[in-house]
Amino acid sequence: MNQPAAVINKDKEIPDVQNSQDTRHIAIDKVGIKDIRHPVVVRDRSGGEQHTVANFNMYVSLPHNFKGTHMSRFVEILNNHEYEITVDSFKRMIEEMTELLDAEAGHVEMSFPYFVNKAAPVSGVKSLMDYEVSFIGEITSGVPSVLVKVLVPVTSLCPCSKKISDRGAHNQRSHITVKVRTRDFIWIEEIIDYVEKVASCELYGLLKRPDEKYVTEYAYDNPKFVEDIVRDVAIEFNKDDRIAGYTVESENFESIHNHSAYAMLSHDKEASPDQR
Repeated sequence: MNQPAAVINKDKEIPDVQNSQDTRHIAIDKVGIKDIRHPVVVRDRSGGEQHTVANFNMYVSLPHNFKGTHMSRFVEILNNHEYEITVDSFKRMIEEMTELLDAEAGHVEMSFPYFVNKAAPVSGVKSLMDYEVSFIGEITSGVPSVLVKVLVPVTSLCPCSKKISDRGAHNQRSHITVKVRTRDFIWIEEIIDYVEKVASCELYGLLKRPDEKYVTEYAYDNPKFVEDIVRDVAIEFNKDDRIAGYTVESENFESIHNHSAYAMLSHDKEASPDQR
């Protein structure tokens, strides 16, 4: 009797096509998987843990003489571990990935929602605010590096509008995106605090009427251009010796224009003066 087609002869060796030779002699900078979701645990400043779902992009370099990489091994790395994510554990993940895939360089991006319990400025009513956080890691020649990226939504009020208007001033929601390279441990909440501190006003999940009056007037008293915002965030980061380098972007979603206002600056504290 013939065996069903679905039955595999275990004694027959299955060819490893990915590991075969490639004769085109062209190396690939990044090859891997994108947009795979996996549960992770992130510690927060309050002493608790946030159980969330992260979106991963995972790549390695591929030498010119190999046809392909082993895509399944990226998934194995995620499924074989219960990762409590910190910068240090994220570095170990990148190291493990490059070792398992025998690669000279690797790149991992992990993005996840992060929640902070905030109290309204007058009523004190508490609500959760969500922030987009990413860890972006690379390893080259065995040396890993990690950037922490945080998108912080805030309110910005236009200084020009306030100056020239008899009544009121236009404001808008703004996205301040920072990428931070650290020398020492820093909480995600601390990065958020630095950014919200320099905005026209921070955002809250829930406001009562006295709170709404407060944030409206607070923003009016603290007008900021996008240029002001990136410079003021830079001043805060420059004060903190735990931060070795950073990039700051500010985008104002204009309420009186059909375009955004944008500014960006970056600074490497460890670069020599002629490299800055």
